[in-house]
Amino acid sequence: MKKIIVSLVAVTLASCGAAVTKSSDKSSLYEVLTQQSNGGASIRFFEILTEPNEIAMLQNDENLKNKISANDVQKSNFIVLNMGEKTSGGYSIGIDSVIETDENIVITIKETNPEPGSMVTQAFTNPFCVVKINSKKEIIFK
Repeated sequence: MKKIIVSLVAVTLASCGAAVTKSSDKSSLYEVLTQQSNGGASIRFFEILTEPNEIAMLQNDENLKNKISANDVQKSNFIVLNMGEKTSGGYSIGIDSVIETDENIVITIKETNPEPGSMVTQAFTNPFCVVKINSKKEIIFK
């Protein structure tokens, strides 16, 4: 009886592990290379970098140069998300979801604002995020 219970527990744990592996495969469609509360542009914009010379500019950044390989330049696109200048801390920008279709990549952006009345840094900030998309398909922001 104990052997049957132990076998059932082992099978259950193994099947849970397989499900986790499946869901992590979907997240391999993109990788957040950096997400910071300061250092971005003063205006809000989203930029798609597809050309090798554009991506080379990212490789000159100290925070990114060891995160982008020559292979990435050929097989990936990169996006830069800038939230613009904010009057306090507590803001962030990032990825909510990335969905791959037959023709393109649909990216949903997530912008986070501080809760009203919350304690935040009283300084100007420029939140931004740089993301590697492991595909050369057309990118659509949602």
